[in-house]
Amino acid sequence: MISSVTEKDVAAKRTKRVLYVDDMRELREVARLALSRSGHRVECAPDGKDALELVRANPGVFDIVITDHHMAVMNGIELVMKLRELNFAGKIVVVSSELNLEVEMDYRRLGIDRILYKPVELSELRALVLEI
Repeated sequence: MISSVTEKDVAAKRTKRVLYVDDMRELREVARLALSRSGHRVECAPDGKDALELVRANPGVFDIVITDHHMAVMNGIELVMKLRELNFAGKIVVVSSELNLEVEMDYRRLGIDRILYKPVELSELRALVLEI
C-alpha cells in the first residue's frame, strides 16, 4: 500500500503547540504573533506560576515551553524544576538577556533543550520552534 502525504499532513507535523512565558507583555505579544503566523498554536503566560498552572490543567498539550529567566512570581529556573517534577515531555527553551555561568549550568543540569539570548530575532525563534 502506497501512502500519500499531502501538504496539509506535512504542515500538521510542523505545527507546534507553544507556551511562551515572559513578564513583558510586548514580548509575549510579538512572539505570539510571529509564531501564530507560522502556523503554530501559541498560548502565553506572564510568569512561571501561571505557566505551570496551564501545563497542570492541560497535561501533554504543549510541545514546547519557551520561558524567560527573570520573572517576579516564579522565575525560569523554578518553572523548569516544576516542569521536570511533572515529567513534562515537551521541549524547554530559556530566553534571557543575561545568565551567569552558574545559572546556565543549573539549566543545563535540568536538561533544557536550548538557551537563546535576548534580543532574539523573530526568524531565529520561528526556526527554533520548527527545529526542536
